Amino acid sequence: MIRHNNRGRRGFTFLEIMFVVVIIGVLLAIVGPRLAGKSKKARIQAAKTQIHNIKLGLSQFEMHLGRFPDTNEGLEALFEEPSDAPEGMWEGPYLDADSVPKDQWGHEFRYRAPGEHSKDYDLWSDGPDGQEGTDDDVTSWTKKE
Repeated sequence: MIRHNNRGRRGFTFLEIMFVVVIIGVLLAIVGPRLAGKSKKARIQAAKTQIHNIKLGLSQFEMHLGRFPDTNEGLEALFEEPSDAPEGMWEGPYLDADSVPKDQWGHEFRYRAPGEHSKDYDLWSDGPDGQEGTDDDVTSWTKKE
């Protein structure tokens, strides 16, 4: 009869496994919030960049038609020629996309012309909370503290 010697083979004890789980938990508790904060900042920066790109499209629209789209036309005027555009003046689309982009939180960018915060127009994202007029809004104008 052949006997197997199990003395050299040993699994992990419950205590060792729990020790590793606690270490992983501590590391996640330390690193997790830092990564989450960077993700939020990155999304806000991406929204600012997207607003800048839309502003460039609006500037081109204004350069060709001599005006900015009004609130009713909205940002769609950067993709579809307005009915009152003089023949051959509209040279859109003015953004490198198929349609008006959404912000990083899946909401539509907001547009108002003429603007309340700037003479020509206001362009903004309602930010992470999706609520207009809160501190986390990302805007084309400089917010007053």
